[in-house]
Amino acid sequence: MENGEVEQNDVSNDSSPLVADSSPNEELKKLLQFKVYKRRWLVLLVLCLLNCSNATLWLTFAPVADQSAEYLKVTLANINWLSVVYMVVSIPLSVGTTWMLDTVGLRATIVLGAWLNMLGAVMRICGGPPDDFKIPYELVMAGQTLAALAQPLIIFTPTKMAALWFPDHQRATANMMGSMANPLGLLVANVVSPAIADKASQIPRLLLAYAVPACFICFLATVGIRSSAPPTPPSASAEFSTSEPFMKGVKLLLKNRAYVLLLLCLGSGIGVFTCFATLLDQILCVQGYTNDFAGLCGALFIVFGIVGAALLGLYVDKTKRFIEAIKINMSLSALAGIAFSVLCLMQRQNVAVAIVCSLFGFFGYSIYPVAMELSVECSYPVGEASTAGLIFISGQIFSICYTVLLQSVATPLAESPRSTCGVAPQSWKVSMMVLAALTTFFTALFVIVFHTRYKRLEAEKDVTCRRKRDYGSCAPAGPDPASINA
Repeated sequence: MENGEVEQNDVSNDSSPLVADSSPNEELKKLLQFKVYKRRWLVLLVLCLLNCSNATLWLTFAPVADQSAEYLKVTLANINWLSVVYMVVSIPLSVGTTWMLDTVGLRATIVLGAWLNMLGAVMRICGGPPDDFKIPYELVMAGQTLAALAQPLIIFTPTKMAALWFPDHQRATANMMGSMANPLGLLVANVVSPAIADKASQIPRLLLAYAVPACFICFLATVGIRSSAPPTPPSASAEFSTSEPFMKGVKLLLKNRAYVLLLLCLGSGIGVFTCFATLLDQILCVQGYTNDFAGLCGALFIVFGIVGAALLGLYVDKTKRFIEAIKINMSLSALAGIAFSVLCLMQRQNVAVAIVCSLFGFFGYSIYPVAMELSVECSYPVGEASTAGLIFISGQIFSICYTVLLQSVATPLAESPRSTCGVAPQSWKVSMMVLAALTTFFTALFVIVFHTRYKRLEAEKDVTCRRKRDYGSCAPAGPDPASINA
């Protein structure tokens, strides 16, 4: 057995009265402790690298769309489909992925995702004979499709990994690190793609630059991750896991009022952020802002989002105040979104727009990993993959609906002398009003209506007290964790 770090459950906040006996003996101390393993950091590292790599494959061509279209000899619409295929493929596969995570196991899911990610990256650089090397568009699309198949296998796993490998005071942080690796990959693609491929002839070199890390990560996942869970559980909920069968778990989730509300509000938030990232350049160029400035705003949005997620994850791990943290950040994020909807319609407000984009990312992006932990707390003992999977599907559906809606209400402009758009400019005034209204509505709905018990934390405290009671150091505890309904 691998040497582990001993982690003792913190029961200082347990409301159950403790019997004032003498200090427990060494044997009792061991029975009341959970062991955590250094190997958990390797599992987290592999997942972070894999999530980042998959995101870079997703956004490889968007920052260099013109060069890619010229090299592959296709239209810009065809280039856009290289990114859209991720969304198209991930929705129908999400249900199968949640079943696989909760039934087959974490290791098999991560390894399969790593191999699909690697095969997709390698397929994109396959071409004709060396003397006339040319990568066909169809082969690139096939590679993107394989990488898209890997996305649900990768993006659903942080919550499950955190529950199986990390103690209760590190779960939110581990989930945050695994989840935020995806936007970090988007940032890497936005920086690396234009830096490597400033000409069409350099597209093969760009694809090779993304394929090499994917191969290394696949090797690391296959060899480094040896089991789905550690030899001994890191927490009471992991030790006494009572995850429901997949279909039964989904039914319980859909009957859980708190979870359904979180599903709708967080899914709407994901849709808003997807629209923001997708349409940012088109919205700003109408008012004369350059593509470089739009790229800077997108980068600030992601960077400050990762910083905010890191800080909020550490805070929630220490305080366990999931609901309060999410409600406050969601409200501030909505205010930042409303401010952006006003400022983006004004000219020469570079500093203000950049600050608002930073705040939008700082308060908005940080919600996602903490909300995924909250989804487990309010739906325990349903499997973590099921709770995360349905929220991901909700986010993808909202993203498609919002993108179509905002583009449909945008109106073409007859002329706009200040426009820097490469295509015919559009007025986004109505679209921004709609986006602000949707953000405000779902934020108000969540802040006013949402409340839930922390069922997983309650179960862990109950199990801890039961263990102590069995050895004469704790008063009788509440009901068995397995009896707690989702």
